Amino acid sequence: MPEQPAPSGLPRAGRAWHLVARPHGVPVPEDFALREIPVTEPGPGRILVRNLHLSVDPYMRGRMNDVKSYVPPFRLDAPMDGGAVGEVVASEADGFAVGDHVLHGLGWREYAVVKAEHATKVDPAVAPLTAYLGVLGMPGLTAYAGLLEVASFQEGDAVFVSGAAGAVGSLVGQIARLKGASRVIGSAGSDEKVRALTEEYGFDAAFNYKNGPVGEQLKEAAPDGIDVYFDNVGGEHLEAAISSLRVHGRVAVCGMISQYNATEPSPAPRNLAQVIGKRLRIQGMLVSDHQALQPRFVEEVGGWIRSGDLHHPETVVHGIDHAVDAFLGMLRGENTGKMIVSLDG
Repeated sequence: MPEQPAPSGLPRAGRAWHLVARPHGVPVPEDFALREIPVTEPGPGRILVRNLHLSVDPYMRGRMNDVKSYVPPFRLDAPMDGGAVGEVVASEADGFAVGDHVLHGLGWREYAVVKAEHATKVDPAVAPLTAYLGVLGMPGLTAYAGLLEVASFQEGDAVFVSGAAGAVGSLVGQIARLKGASRVIGSAGSDEKVRALTEEYGFDAAFNYKNGPVGEQLKEAAPDGIDVYFDNVGGEHLEAAISSLRVHGRVAVCGMISQYNATEPSPAPRNLAQVIGKRLRIQGMLVSDHQALQPRFVEEVGGWIRSGDLHHPETVVHGIDHAVDAFLGMLRGENTGKMIVSLDG
């Protein structure tokens, strides 16, 4: 059936970010365009959502390349998508009413028509809406599942987290501490973030990977070695972790942001032979494989949030006009905790 105009009282068009060129190396603003798209009545089984907060995440960089992967690439000259929370402003779906707040996957835009089965109601009285994009959302479940299920964390383990001041890494280190890690070490890209890791997040040690070889700094921070490495960076960090891992150590490979914008293959890690003698386990992870953990995750992490035991800062950029700025800033490591775009200015 043809699209119907927007419900009364709403604009006839909203803005959405489009990918207009596939980046070569580091993305630039010219790869994106903010364009108007129609705001229409939702059809049967759908809801119209006015987005309030959008998520920008490292995995989105991979979707800008036209390569086969676990998630389809963004199409050129079409609105991009990603996590968002918003308010229902029109509904043709059972169980959703105007005024409800929902989490869904059609971000990067001001208004979205969403299939009801692809929307999840969220309660701003339980947690701030932005939390459902971060600590109680995909990054939080990634940290929880990656540490506890993929890396088989056990009480007493020494844990090293790279990218430890980011949305996922900051939670991994804190969950490890709350679960009884013997030592938690993190790396970050500025002295300010390093101070935050030890003074605010409760890490036992942290270092700025720009201040010297990662391997040397890790050995100084964990002289007795590590049992678990949660990898958000890859490259030199993975090589350093392999060197410091003890026998039967485990690696959860969540991301390799050091390589996302690379135009040449990374030479590291050059010490993979150590995997044999140390009997290491290196396992990649996708959060979508761990949805069965969701109830336990929400209950346990929600409890830590209510008790104040879990620190979950956000870096908020205001206005859809600045969504690409937020994304590029996140790739440069300018955020502490989850990077959020709020559509309130």
